[in-house]
Amino acid sequence: MAGMTLDQLRIFLAVAEHLHFTRAAEELYITQPAVSAAIQSLEEEYGVKLFHRIGRHIEIAEPGKLLQIEAQKIMDQVVLTERSLRELNDLQRGELNLGSSLTIGNYWLPEKITKFQHKYPRIAINCTLANAETICAGTATGKFDLGLVEGEVKPSLKNVLEEEIVGGDRLLIVVGQYHPWYDHPEVTLSDLSKSGWIMREAGSGTQQQFEQALQNWGIHPLQLDVISILNSGEMVKAVVENGIGAAAISELMVKKELQLGTLRSIQVIDNHSQPNPRQPQYLQIVRAFLKLKHRQRFQTKLSKAFEEILSQ
Repeated sequence: MAGMTLDQLRIFLAVAEHLHFTRAAEELYITQPAVSAAIQSLEEEYGVKLFHRIGRHIEIAEPGKLLQIEAQKIMDQVVLTERSLRELNDLQRGELNLGSSLTIGNYWLPEKITKFQHKYPRIAINCTLANAETICAGTATGKFDLGLVEGEVKPSLKNVLEEEIVGGDRLLIVVGQYHPWYDHPEVTLSDLSKSGWIMREAGSGTQQQFEQALQNWGIHPLQLDVISILNSGEMVKAVVENGIGAAAISELMVKKELQLGTLRSIQVIDNHSQPNPRQPQYLQIVRAFLKLKHRQRFQTKLSKAFEEILSQ
């Protein structure tokens, strides 16, 4: 069974409206034999008579009346669908699926989403927050139109994902009021192993960046006394704020706590280089926010429009 087509339904509705094959053909800019062939094909396909031929006139039969009602519903829906697709193309409707690592999603991305939705109020944005490793994997499999992470992309995904820096922040080493470093906010690299540490889980972009910084400073992460591993930056912040251990946390995440004094940022002095008491060399952890997209998957206008917002 071939099944009916939209063209056949259009022809049928024109004939049902005019009750005349030639006038239907003129309306549709096709030949009268093409109209007759379409109606005959429908009748033969389903074993019904859609029209009664009475002399030079035609009348719609009962099966034709049923088909007219249902065909009109179908064509109305087709019109709505076509309009929706056009609106989608003009950024009037649609859905954008984002994946974001936790720090970016909680502290940097909301402003970008707000700007986008002010400009395109009828676009729905679905945003999934997870650690960087999960967001990279989801972007690679097409779950997310765009991914945003502050960690590194695994070598195995480098050929799949295109990366672009769209922002950044600093990782600060912070302690709470009851930590010994709170009143002495300068420590040396050698001092880092003398404190307990609260860490993020292995798939976290924050953890990746901190471990990379430690290695750049000549310190193996295993040299630190890790007393707790948590899968949320907010949990890490709360634990440290209560005076337990030190942690590397996004500056975006602790602005309020630094202002209130419940946390203090610790400067790390590089004592592995030539010492100069007058000009100590402070070490910083600066990291980039990466926008990820699949190298081969089709990028919609919605996705491209959101990329423009990210770059502003």
